Amino acid sequence: MTAAVELVPQEAARTPRLVHHPTQTATPVIDVRRYAFWYGATQALFDLTFTIPRRAVTALIGPSGCGKSTFLRSINRLNELIPGTRHSGDILLEGVSVFSRGMDAVALRREVGMVFQRPNPFPKSIFDNVAYGPRLNALAPERDMPERVERALRQAALWDEVKDRLEAPGTSLSGGQQQRLCIARALANEPEVLLMDEPCSALDPAATQRIEELLVELKQSYSIVIVTHNMQQASRVSDFTGFFYLGHLIEFGDTKQLFTRPADERTEAYITGRFG
Repeated sequence: MTAAVELVPQEAARTPRLVHHPTQTATPVIDVRRYAFWYGATQALFDLTFTIPRRAVTALIGPSGCGKSTFLRSINRLNELIPGTRHSGDILLEGVSVFSRGMDAVALRREVGMVFQRPNPFPKSIFDNVAYGPRLNALAPERDMPERVERALRQAALWDEVKDRLEAPGTSLSGGQQQRLCIARALANEPEVLLMDEPCSALDPAATQRIEELLVELKQSYSIVIVTHNMQQASRVSDFTGFFYLGHLIEFGDTKQLFTRPADERTEAYITGRFG
């Protein structure tokens, strides 16, 4: 068994607890080391230190405004697009700092795909939406593009629904289909990590169930990090869960353990609905 130190907010001085993880975390895909982040003079994240395991679904939970999405966007450096931001500490992807001088942001975002809260298909055909990334990054010759697009659509469980109308606009799909199209668009780049920022918040229950089923399938091939406000969703689909509060990581560990035997009373208060 490996162990990771659980961090608590600085204003509550306590002895750090050890949260035990399964042995698969011995080779994490992402290693976060004393990471902090600021929007101008406002500090949004404080001294985050934990690891994200590979080939698993990791859920980030916590109240709105507690830093979950800020951290998610830090992994592939999307926060750099916001003026006046800065960070300290480090985030390693496969042992390499995402902030290192040799790390090209475009190449990083190819390895770390992102799916946002609301479906955002491009104003292009279904085919061209999925082919966009591989074309932009020159990942495959055009003759191989149909095979690559089909593979990504199959991975996103959308192929059977759209195979006869690939030239139709991506925006013509239903909300749930559009979100799976965005997932296929990310998968077409064959990333190592897939980030998902509340991907089901704008979907109906049936579409949400399909996305959740898809996550369970995709974790066989990808490392997935999902931000969600839905406690039931986190408990259903994730293998590991981290609880964020006021920019601090309060607790991180096996999902079943965190939801049934949380180590911190604030985690218990949040997952039982007493605040947040």
